[in-house]
Amino acid sequence: MALDSTICSHIEALETLKSPVAHQCEECIKTGSSWVHLRTCQECGITLCCDSSPNKHATKHFYRSGHPVVISAEPGERWIWCYEDKSFATY
Repeated sequence: MALDSTICSHIEALETLKSPVAHQCEECIKTGSSWVHLRTCQECGITLCCDSSPNKHATKHFYRSGHPVVISAEPGERWIWCYEDKSFATY
């Protein structure tokens, strides 16, 4: 995978990217909440809402699970974020 910036070891270790299965936050669906944007965890593949969303499920997932890397699940966006190293890259 070609990346366009200096990246952390977590992002560098990715061989393939997990795409969202559905364009929805799995946790918000359970509670009837809404979201703004979505992120897909690159370790387990769950798609959750971003920090602009009321529940910030993607960040909560990082703190609970330790899974550091997400990609944007938004159509047309091609970026990766590592919570642990605060590292960003596009692909």
